[in-house]
Amino acid sequence: MPPAASRHLPLAQVLACGAAIVTLSMGIRHGFGLWLQPITQAQDWSRETFSFAMAIQNLAWGFFGIFGGMAADRFGPLRVLIGGALLYAAGLLGMALATSATLFALTSGILIGAALACTTYPIIYGVIGRQIDPARRSWAMGAAAAAGSFGQFVMLPVEGFLIGAVGWQQSLLLLGGLVLLIAPIAFGLREPGFQGGHAPQREQSILHAVREAFRNPSFQLLTAGFFVCGFQVVFIGVHMPSYLRDHGLPPHVASYALALVGLFNVFGTYIAGSLGQKLAKRKILAFIYLARSVAIALFLWAPLTPLSVYLFSAVIGLLWLSTVPPTNAIVAQIFGVAHFSMLGGFVFFSHQIGSFLGVWLGGLLYDRTGSYDIVWYIAIALGVFAALVNLPVRESPIVRRVPQPA
Repeated sequence: MPPAASRHLPLAQVLACGAAIVTLSMGIRHGFGLWLQPITQAQDWSRETFSFAMAIQNLAWGFFGIFGGMAADRFGPLRVLIGGALLYAAGLLGMALATSATLFALTSGILIGAALACTTYPIIYGVIGRQIDPARRSWAMGAAAAAGSFGQFVMLPVEGFLIGAVGWQQSLLLLGGLVLLIAPIAFGLREPGFQGGHAPQREQSILHAVREAFRNPSFQLLTAGFFVCGFQVVFIGVHMPSYLRDHGLPPHVASYALALVGLFNVFGTYIAGSLGQKLAKRKILAFIYLARSVAIALFLWAPLTPLSVYLFSAVIGLLWLSTVPPTNAIVAQIFGVAHFSMLGGFVFFSHQIGSFLGVWLGGLLYDRTGSYDIVWYIAIALGVFAALVNLPVRESPIVRRVPQPA
């Protein structure tokens, strides 16, 4: 019998359990824009109030993601995922029952943000990085993201239906019960090398791994590019439903639009992950960011109709989370997988700072100007910037001349 640390989980099990967890965690989160108008109207809050809570959520998601990644690297993903499921349920309960803007920000912002940090890509991709052969790693990341994205596509109509059928509060309570399913699914990602609560032997300390990454120019460029990803997708995901209603389109158009984003994200993430095994990942990332800017510009230029919305949603869906597999695969390729969840957490923190600014500025500038136009233009300019900064990234593994004590 080989030692525990040398055994690996079956590929199908890793992908199935990882996809199911991402489906629940990201699927519920992907639909939060559907609650903007029902909650603000019921509570008599401004859009900035809701947007600020979502911005806090994204910032907390990124911040706690670093420490969730450290914990997953040290103790394995199981405990982190179970803790995240409990936090998620508590946050949805608080989101439904909050009667003040402060309590709403604490529950929907900090609690759910911390829960997402423990139940999404940095944790799941850490398992993939450790359990899947490097020759198939980028593909596996794309496949897990694609399967999870299909779940997001399924979840959007469910959330829209629940809001219409039982009201926004009851729908949040029902989702709070549903998200607890993450806990039993997490046992399928219990890695043999972490049984007993101890991580496998490492050649680096956490401090040295952090220092090494932040001194690496490619890590800095990837981090800057991922900031833009967060700004764009969260602004669109949270504010596009209200943008469409402001222009006279019926509510179902927004629900279908977000569902299309989730559906085409399935293909986009899988294609990006698969291409990452054959092409330079930095070029894939540059193309994605530039294509986003072009898609947004054409969307603003074209007459706004249900058809133009659905076409934009399909295109932006192809580009939605397709940055995630190549970005994480580059991090694993450069630095290895010993501290991958933590380093992925740092990159994702940059993503979430961008998310904070995208969702908050969307609400703030709308309340100040009565329009989302300025934020759309910022998103276009940032996409061009991200395309340029990803091109110089060097993907070759780092050479460590002197072994560092763990």
